[in-house]
Amino acid sequence: MALSDNKQSGKGGQVGPTGPHGVKGIKGSIALHSSHYYQTLVFDTELVNLYNHFNMFTGKFFCYVPGVYLCTLNVHTWNQKETYLHLMKNEQEAAILYAQPSDRSIMQSQSLLLQLARDDQVWVRLYKGERENAVFSDDFHTYITFSGHLIKAQSEG
Repeated sequence: MALSDNKQSGKGGQVGPTGPHGVKGIKGSIALHSSHYYQTLVFDTELVNLYNHFNMFTGKFFCYVPGVYLCTLNVHTWNQKETYLHLMKNEQEAAILYAQPSDRSIMQSQSLLLQLARDDQVWVRLYKGERENAVFSDDFHTYITFSGHLIKAQSEG
């Protein structure tokens, strides 16, 4: 006697209740892209802001004490994207931070001394050239920092 492959299916049953929701996943990484040719880089975390001279929502430092400042910008590049930023003094590019597209992301840094007068503004601008421009960020770590330190006040002579 041979075994038969002849299988018969029964009637389909009713749909059961929805199962419980799974555990929420980890939020994905964020790339800050320059969607316009010039775009101000704004911040979401304030580490130190003595006298509130830096407005993180506009991304601009306003000089109230004239003098020489050390300004520093640190960013994390995004894989396969160009990183092109200007460190701005008022509406003039004071320095450029640039990294070509690469298979791996890296930390980039730019520092410079600036002579600032009262009401001067220092800020960071993303520049969108011919290629896509982006820097890396996420909700868990600090990858992008911008700081300024008064080195010598003008009143000190």
